[in-house]
Amino acid sequence: MAINKAMRVALKALSYPDLDVKKNYKLHRQVNTAVNAYLKPRYSIWDHKIQGLDHDIPVRIFLPPDSSEDVPHRVLIFFHGGGWVIGNIDSYSNVCTNMARQTGALVVSVDYRLAPEHRFPCALLDCYTVTREIFLDNTLFDVDVNNIAIIGDSAGGNLAAAVSLMARDRGEFNISKQILIYPSTNNDHSDETGYPSVREYGQEYLLKSKRIRDYMDLYIKTEEDLNNPYLAPLIAKDLSNQPNTLIITAEYDPLRDEGEAYGKKLTEYGNNVDIYRMRDALHGFFGLPKHFVHVKRSYELINRFLRK
Repeated sequence: MAINKAMRVALKALSYPDLDVKKNYKLHRQVNTAVNAYLKPRYSIWDHKIQGLDHDIPVRIFLPPDSSEDVPHRVLIFFHGGGWVIGNIDSYSNVCTNMARQTGALVVSVDYRLAPEHRFPCALLDCYTVTREIFLDNTLFDVDVNNIAIIGDSAGGNLAAAVSLMARDRGEFNISKQILIYPSTNNDHSDETGYPSVREYGQEYLLKSKRIRDYMDLYIKTEEDLNNPYLAPLIAKDLSNQPNTLIITAEYDPLRDEGEAYGKKLTEYGNNVDIYRMRDALHGFFGLPKHFVHVKRSYELINRFLRK
């Protein structure tokens, strides 16, 4: 299988030691933050907090270049990856800086609570609360709600899909577009899951299927959570009235098939969905430097989708 060697090396550098995530999740967080060390961006940022029911939710706002002259016409609400256990707005600041630059949008990165200290549905409720605030208060950014989209990678893609389901079910606001980057959508990542990508790419391609299961074990409160569509959107009985959706998967990623299956199921329920499989790509490629071809291609797809 022809995988770009430079990308494999880069993703390995962005990864973390192969330690037991259940026993060493705090160390994983420290390594993740250190490896993805926050480099002060050349563009304007603003740290803010949005009030939740019983706590404040930190967000970091990234302004695109030249935003002082022209108010951004679009907002992207971003949920970071990390298996609901690691990652934060610092470790994703470079990703969000590039996102603002490549799309010309104002990017709001959500620093949701992490498991296992805060298990399901804490992360989801934080992401929903921030999204709800932005959609319902048009004085925040003075942007038409049709130009507000949600986006997330991996566990963040899972959260984005769940926020869209929750928004439909609660009827408080309507999300017009969502972008899911190699999202986790299923509740079973064993070899018997039925998805070939878990069996074929869950051992030697950076993200191992065991690690996915460990993350999910740290995220859930009880086994019953595994049957909750807000945790595993793919098992939802009704996927109608969902946003226009762009799903980007990675060819050599154990999460590939469930992400694409989610897109197909969304289509079956009458939603508009674009699914793109990034060839020769591994899980995590979206966090690579901006000059990598898969990152460039992703933003070509994202910008085309946002202009529709």
